[in-house]
Amino acid sequence: MSTTSRRGLFLTFEGLDGCGKTTQMRRLAARIRTLTAAFSDYGHPVELNHHLEPAWLRAAAELETPEPVPKLAVLVTASPFDAALHDAYGKLCGASVYHCYTREHLREDLGRYLGPEFRGLHLEQFVLRDPKPRMPLYHLVGAVDPIRESDIARRLNDGLPETLAEWIDYNGLTHLKIKLNGDDLAWDRDRVLAVEACAAETMARRGTRHWHYSLDFNERCPNVGYLIEFLRQIREKSPAAFRRIQYIEQPTHRNLKAHRENVMHEAARLRPVVIDESLTDLESLRLARAMGYTGAALKACKGQAQALLMAAAAQRWNMFLCVQDLTCPGASLIHSAGLAAHVPGVAAIEANARQYVPAANRGWEEKFPGIFVIRDGYMKTGILTGPGLGAV
Repeated sequence: MSTTSRRGLFLTFEGLDGCGKTTQMRRLAARIRTLTAAFSDYGHPVELNHHLEPAWLRAAAELETPEPVPKLAVLVTASPFDAALHDAYGKLCGASVYHCYTREHLREDLGRYLGPEFRGLHLEQFVLRDPKPRMPLYHLVGAVDPIRESDIARRLNDGLPETLAEWIDYNGLTHLKIKLNGDDLAWDRDRVLAVEACAAETMARRGTRHWHYSLDFNERCPNVGYLIEFLRQIREKSPAAFRRIQYIEQPTHRNLKAHRENVMHEAARLRPVVIDESLTDLESLRLARAMGYTGAALKACKGQAQALLMAAAAQRWNMFLCVQDLTCPGASLIHSAGLAAHVPGVAAIEANARQYVPAANRGWEEKFPGIFVIRDGYMKTGILTGPGLGAV
């Protein structure tokens, strides 16, 4: 779960305080580093991940911690090691790693990694060899981010936009991700309506006819009934705002097994509902689908191999796909944008480091201006063709 503030982002993880979580993830990272370095087999990075992930999970289970380390935390901790394998493999072959997901490089079919249902299917069928030329950028409207001038008590005057209208003008935005509370229906409804009013006014002035929203409750809706009533009120108050909702991120608790009552069938008939924090393996994706989720959020920070395999399964099941970035600056944004640009069906890229930690992108604007300098609402993802993952 994350919360945003002006020029700052704070991450919290369920079940552990921030400092304790960081310490334990560092301890786990040291073990994962040792296990990965000692692994003597060779092969394609997807195959290597298939062998290494069980060892990484065992290492997490053996850590002495107040509570068991969640699988999500293990994936996040291991993801840099997994990314390094993909990056190195592409560079060894002198090509973008996305050219290396073909049968020439990965001979086994997906049945080995995803089970009998996927026999005869190959990863190359679900991954683009070359990136999409450009993709729209999703801008984050945090729960405390100012929409209008009246929302600002004192301006930061740091050279960046501060109101939503200023950001729309600055980046030429057409996609807005709206953070909501999930525990105050009237506030959530009014927040969306306020964004819609500001966006409609600004887009009309700019001559923009089409724009979209995604909604993120950070798992805080108490039940699916809350979400359905929220959507009903949005549609009643502003049919235009309702039509602009492209998808809704996981609105209720991530523990799907413990909350089987939160089925999304009715809500997903109104707008796509995507599994996000819950997505850690094929079992969780299958359960989410059975509970009515119609989409999946991919994240490079859960591992390149895992993201590609989940993308393949989701495409096979005709699910909506999006890529979330978790405030990725610099090389990590190149990785995330590359993933989004090479997975069919992903319609836009989320990238909010430019809002909350802009200093972390310094130096990258010159290397990848089409990714880090946005003026027309689009990232120029066609430039992501370098060797490996393409960042360095």
